[in-house]
Amino acid sequence: MRYGPEHKDETRTKVLRAAAAAMRAHGTQGVGVADIMGRAGLTHGGFYAHFRSRDDLVTQSIAFMFAEARDRYKRWTEGMSGPEALAAYIDRYVSARHRDEPARGCPLTTIMVDAARSDEAARAAFDAGVRHMVGVLAAWLPPADEPAESRAAALLAGMVGTVALARAVSDPAQSNAILEAGRRAARAAAGVPIPEGGGSAPRPRRAGHGPIT
Repeated sequence: MRYGPEHKDETRTKVLRAAAAAMRAHGTQGVGVADIMGRAGLTHGGFYAHFRSRDDLVTQSIAFMFAEARDRYKRWTEGMSGPEALAAYIDRYVSARHRDEPARGCPLTTIMVDAARSDEAARAAFDAGVRHMVGVLAAWLPPADEPAESRAAALLAGMVGTVALARAVSDPAQSNAILEAGRRAARAAAGVPIPEGGGSAPRPRRAGHGPIT
């Protein structure tokens, strides 16, 4: 049976979605083509109808992860002012839910180490994603003496580090404390008021959740 271009695009998106989830959870080096195709409900033999190589899949998956992230923060912040958008973004990003669901989270918290060891194309896709995120945060920041892009890069780095560290430690109380401190620091750095009580309350950490692998 012959399928049209629409079916091929849908299949490719299905593979990218499965690959993005697997790579966010296990890193770009932690999953194989056969595993990803299986997650997508497809056979290994169909892989090369959509991608030139595993490296090509990694590059396209990185771009797909950042596109998914862009869609999420647009939904979170639609219709908000700059300060409101910053507060919503920080509270969603530096959160227990983000910590506990790496397969659905920001690629910066899971694949940045792998990205540094990837080929030129994958690194270019990663760099483009970072630049876009910095640009979005910079547009929301209030005016100050220091350039908005520099402040946005520092803010993003702090949030990424907070989530990655909170995910890596095994003690639930320590993990929640890291999230709370990081969220307060991010709000302060962004010039966003810190609510009484420090922001959203931590939730119990999911049983069995371990460090990044």
